[in-house]
Amino acid sequence: MTATEQASGAEQASGTAPAAPDGAPPPAGRLHRIRASAWLRPAGWAGALAALALSVAVAITIGPADIRVGDVWSVVAAHLGWGESRLTPIRDGIVWNLRLPRTLLAAVCGAGLAVCGAIMQSLLRNPLADPFVLGVSSGASTGAVLVVVLGAGGGALSISGGAFLGALCSFAMVLVLSHTLGGTTDRVVLSGVAAMQLFSALTSFVVMTAADAETTRGVLFWLLGSLSGAGWTDVQVCGAVLVLALLVCGGYARTLDAFAFGQDAAGHLGVSVARTRMVLLCVTALLTAALVSSAGAIGFVGLVLPHAARALVGPGHSRLLPVTAVTGAVFLVWVDTLARTVLDPQEVPVGVVTSLIGVPAFVLVLHRTRRTPR
Repeated sequence: MTATEQASGAEQASGTAPAAPDGAPPPAGRLHRIRASAWLRPAGWAGALAALALSVAVAITIGPADIRVGDVWSVVAAHLGWGESRLTPIRDGIVWNLRLPRTLLAAVCGAGLAVCGAIMQSLLRNPLADPFVLGVSSGASTGAVLVVVLGAGGGALSISGGAFLGALCSFAMVLVLSHTLGGTTDRVVLSGVAAMQLFSALTSFVVMTAADAETTRGVLFWLLGSLSGAGWTDVQVCGAVLVLALLVCGGYARTLDAFAFGQDAAGHLGVSVARTRMVLLCVTALLTAALVSSAGAIGFVGLVLPHAARALVGPGHSRLLPVTAVTGAVFLVWVDTLARTVLDPQEVPVGVVTSLIGVPAFVLVLHRTRRTPR
């Protein structure tokens, strides 16, 4: 394949290929669809964001307290200085201090994990890649367990802080191993698997040798993913990291389209493969570490949602990344709502619910992909 043909293929993958050869105008029917798509794009994004905002508001109302959507808006407006809350102080606190930060953190985690999954699948050219392929979640688990069980840091570290440091240690190990082994894509994946197994073993060893039954139960609940301890600090930190990651990854959208044809083809198209891979790996690892340190390891979001988004908008990353983010946010908001209410007053770990929903959904996605003609 020539460089010109590869460039043409990259344009087609990103959805920006010329409409017809030699500058000829596209057929009337196709031109109508292009114009309709361009006209509907702002309305589509406005509808998606409105659906996310409505999902957050409705999810907050679900629970034992008698709260309506209008009450949620009045509480938010009151705390932003735009009016007065019409709820009692107790119900106002339920919305503002408990349910709102938890629901917003669920949206941030869903968006972040889904985007990281889309980046990893494209960067590694592996449809089974997810945000945890670099061993970040296992490292975070080990850090959190050390803080809870052994009191590492003398009380100076919180669970989130220990989890974040553990995630960074795991990612650093992956970078060193993959660089030592040659730095190719398959070496990165194998290094991630090695780090995952090592830190998982360390976590199990610490829990078995130093934890009592009650501590073990609490650690296990966190390891399976939980948003029960969400606060405004978690929302602010994770939200800021998510925005930064989206800006960086959005700037590499066309580059990721070129990666669809392999690293050699991307290099022939002028892409700095090594630098791009390092930047995106670091960004996704940082975002995953921040999310896991606040909510634990929530599986299947980063694996399933990117495939669902591709089925909706295609493989072009300029559209895929924002659609994946919104879809992941809405998905995890409702999964968390289900997790905290289905066995009320007992709470189910979010990771358990995402796995129960994600496995059948992933099988369906694979089945639809198999039936799609190539």
